[in-house]
Amino acid sequence: MAEPDSVSEGADLGRDGQPVAATEVAPPGSAGARRIAEAFARRSGAAALMPYLMAGFPTGEGAADIGRVYAHEGADLVELGLPFSDPLADGPVIHAAGTRALANGTTLEDALALCEGLAADLPVVVMGYVNLVLARGAQAFARAFVDAGASGLIVPDLPLEESDEVLAACDAAGLALVPLVAPTSPPQRLEAIGRRARGFVYAVSVVGTTGERTGLADHVGPLLERVKAASPVPVALGFGISTPDHAAAAAAAGADGVVVASRLMREAADAADPGAAVAPLLRGFRQALS
Repeated sequence: MAEPDSVSEGADLGRDGQPVAATEVAPPGSAGARRIAEAFARRSGAAALMPYLMAGFPTGEGAADIGRVYAHEGADLVELGLPFSDPLADGPVIHAAGTRALANGTTLEDALALCEGLAADLPVVVMGYVNLVLARGAQAFARAFVDAGASGLIVPDLPLEESDEVLAACDAAGLALVPLVAPTSPPQRLEAIGRRARGFVYAVSVVGTTGERTGLADHVGPLLERVKAASPVPVALGFGISTPDHAAAAAAAGADGVVVASRLMREAADAADPGAAVAPLLRGFRQALS
């Protein structure tokens, strides 16, 4: 993985032409973070519902159809995945979705266009691996997605210790950099992550990759309690939310939001009408959280 400091660290300039610190340009309460906060605050259910879709999967138009269904069926936010050749945090369903999207010729420009369409209806939180960010340049990447209407960014392979440059670029652009925490994260690390959190904290429910599970682990409740104690922003739970009952259980355990990914992408994979295929599933998740 490329190191963040391998990217040029050109400073942002204020109106007077002088360098301006990222926190002065866009503090944690910037536009993206505010839109995310409003979505959590205005959620209609016990927890905000954040379904996932992959740009370019199963096709470009299919992804757009899925996004429109998410908005129509009551999603509060949407997580937009960027296809990548080595998605180390993803299980087989999301990995296959990304591989197919790349085979379809999906580009970052395609993802930006999809983001712009989605953002007209829902706050968009982009999920992309750090090489995609660094290949374009952290500042250019963040600004491009803000211009396309994105509110947040999740970079699952960006460690806290290496996140300064990307965080500064996101703050400068007004994009909330959403951190991840794991069941194994110790208290001091949770506190450090909480201090730098923007938008929300993504709590990973399992030690492992994304994918469907038969149930929520017993440690989910204590995990959420620890993360919420260290975080000034909402906490969403993801990885393994596979059924409406899982979503309801996550909300009952204290999650402010739930992320549903593999189950929806599995349903869309071979459907003649991907949007129609995921609609009843999303409706079930929405009803479980009501």
